[in-house]
Amino acid sequence: MTSDSSTPSAADADASTDDAPVSNVVLVTVDSLRADAVSPYDAERRSPVIDDLADRGTVFDRAFATGNWTPFSFPAILASEPVFARTGDIGVDESVTLAEAVSEAGVATGGFNAANGFLTEHWGYPDGFDEFEPFVTSVGSSVYSRYLAAHPTVEAWIQLATSPIRRLGSKLRGDSDDRPFLDASRMFDVEDAATAFVDDTEEPFFLWVHYMDTHTPYVPAPRYIREVSDGIVGTHQMLHAHARTSLGLEVDERTLTELRTLYQATVRQVDASVGRLLDALDAGGVRDDTAVLLAGDHGEEFQEHGHLAHYPKLYDELIRVPFVADVPGLDGGRVDGRVGLDAIPPTVADLLGVDAPDDWHGESLLPALRGDGTPPETDEESAADPVVSVTVRGGDVTQQPIPRSLSDGDLFVSARDEDWTYIENVDAGGRELYHRPSDPTQQTNLAVDPDAEAQAVIDRFAPVVDAHAELLRERGAAAAAAAAERGEDEGEVDEDLEARLEALGYK
Repeated sequence: MTSDSSTPSAADADASTDDAPVSNVVLVTVDSLRADAVSPYDAERRSPVIDDLADRGTVFDRAFATGNWTPFSFPAILASEPVFARTGDIGVDESVTLAEAVSEAGVATGGFNAANGFLTEHWGYPDGFDEFEPFVTSVGSSVYSRYLAAHPTVEAWIQLATSPIRRLGSKLRGDSDDRPFLDASRMFDVEDAATAFVDDTEEPFFLWVHYMDTHTPYVPAPRYIREVSDGIVGTHQMLHAHARTSLGLEVDERTLTELRTLYQATVRQVDASVGRLLDALDAGGVRDDTAVLLAGDHGEEFQEHGHLAHYPKLYDELIRVPFVADVPGLDGGRVDGRVGLDAIPPTVADLLGVDAPDDWHGESLLPALRGDGTPPETDEESAADPVVSVTVRGGDVTQQPIPRSLSDGDLFVSARDEDWTYIENVDAGGRELYHRPSDPTQQTNLAVDPDAEAQAVIDRFAPVVDAHAELLRERGAAAAAAAAERGEDEGEVDEDLEARLEALGYK
């Protein structure tokens, strides 16, 4: 655990939390969840629990992730700083994390991650949590078990092929068909652990839950497929979609439609799990004193720019995410100003009455939640500050393994305000500019032949992008030099963790 002189001590706990708006905060993050996948952002979608949170709370219409991959976005979500800004790598080992800040102020902390290998001890994510479980357990020693751990789609085929028999057995036993086919999502493990934490922990507490169901390969329980579709899509269509994508075959319109349906079904599956977690807060008598924040860590592409999943790009399908905050006692509403996810740690700290460390980059959204003003990024003093996101791309957009340092490829940096998206390859010099109101899927690059308005936007954003790139390079170089002086190399990732990363498609 790291420490910082600006972080409150446990001795200040009573003084710092007496005036807190709430006693507890639950932060729910959902992997690969794009904004238009949930009903507060697209009325055609079905996510009734999240919709209810939105109705009770505040919806941030323009919330943006700071990267296209989990390891690129979570330094902002749990440490309020850009990826690479601390040590030049994708971890938070030497950062003052949200969990550390509130824990040192006397708040109980629990973190439960549904087996995303990038959110583990190897990269410093347990720091500050009293209870932490990443559910990245041993995958077994047999060739068969290790193969299935690294190839979850094959496991899904096996489970799908036997689903009629299992469903019949489930009905005969009177069991629910909530449970997904693919246990690798670890949804019920996370849900059970979070519920136990709520039951066993004294207030105040901070609980973080991370879901993986919406990450490829999309294997929802059958009831949710039926719920989000016309009832025609069945297991054979799921097998068809998985087979074509796994074998590298062309993704035709039928396959793309099936994948979208499966994805939306996983969204509904997570939505239902969040509902059960809220029920646990009610049952524990703490719902009325608990703020609930929900956000996607990044989005998901369905060939808007030629690929599936979330390769190194910075368009809206990967960067615009849902962000909803339900705070008891506050009226809520919709906020249309731009917001970066690095605002989450200072907002949670503010809700709990804890002072934010000075070196956090984001600013609290509590004034906006109270209706006292606009988000910090959109007030007059910060009007020139766009939301900045980054990715690193190797020689090919689909190159594996995904980059884990700035030296692994070209650095791409984007800057966004309410209307414009500017993307620059700061190593190779390519530039892109999109006006989102007139071009919501970012297909027409206005940087090719900019008019006066477009050039003015480029002139405004380019220095921001260059300054961010320079910051990351300076910090990375300093960290690398310090590590070399200490004779340290990046720690080896153990075989089980590598198998889990491969299961997510990160070979």
